[in-house]
Amino acid sequence: MHRRTTFAGLALVATATLALAGCAGGSDDSGSGEPAAGDEYGLVEAGTLTVCSDVPYPPFEIEDPSSESGYSGFDIDLLDAIAKKLDLKLSVQDVGFDALQSGTTLAAGTCDVGASAMTITDERKANIDFADPYYESLQSLLVRTDSGIESIDDLDGKAVGVQQGTTGETYATENATGAELVQYPSDGELWPAMQAGQIDAILQDQPVNLEHEKADSAYKIVETYETNESYGFAFAKGEKGELLDAVNKALKELRDSGEYQTIYDSYFTAN
Repeated sequence: MHRRTTFAGLALVATATLALAGCAGGSDDSGSGEPAAGDEYGLVEAGTLTVCSDVPYPPFEIEDPSSESGYSGFDIDLLDAIAKKLDLKLSVQDVGFDALQSGTTLAAGTCDVGASAMTITDERKANIDFADPYYESLQSLLVRTDSGIESIDDLDGKAVGVQQGTTGETYATENATGAELVQYPSDGELWPAMQAGQIDAILQDQPVNLEHEKADSAYKIVETYETNESYGFAFAKGEKGELLDAVNKALKELRDSGEYQTIYDSYFTAN
């Protein structure tokens, strides 16, 4: 915004200020004098919990035109329930995972919370504040059933797809000896690349690979890896303390009431 220094400009500003002062009835749009829901959290948009997520990543994030937000999945449905606890609407923005997990997107004020099956790590905690863990996960190796690959030890000389900036990429880098790691921005590119024969395997979160195994019997998970991973909702470092506390409180209430388990069961089988 440019500063206008003419007397005419100052007079216009003063007139507009007086007009606003005369008609304003409060911080909400209703003129009721009541503050908008969530004002105490410093939200991007008053009355709305704005979520950034890398979509698609089933079963955690799914495009869903039938949903009010346009998205569903375990992360989204859980945050929708949390938003309702806070008397807020839910809005979802599709963003790249790498910038989200690095804290760049959150620091820019694009959204209030990041929800993208994001593993809590010490490296990420240097740039991001995390809410309490909401999901425990494994890594896994997905291959074609006729590939002859039975374990991570069979990947020497093979092209292995990983999502850039993820713990799956880290695990593959440290353990897939001799493999050629091929980075993709999201599962939306990983899975088609696998189907097209451009890569021999995908190493990523077990629930996501399980969705592919269910969808096509030509693929199977041959190994899972215990990495002690927990997912957490992410916030801009040092900027959203009150919102983070409120999310933790709502998450606990959802666990205590059984609503968390209902949402969980709708996406994950006993296996």
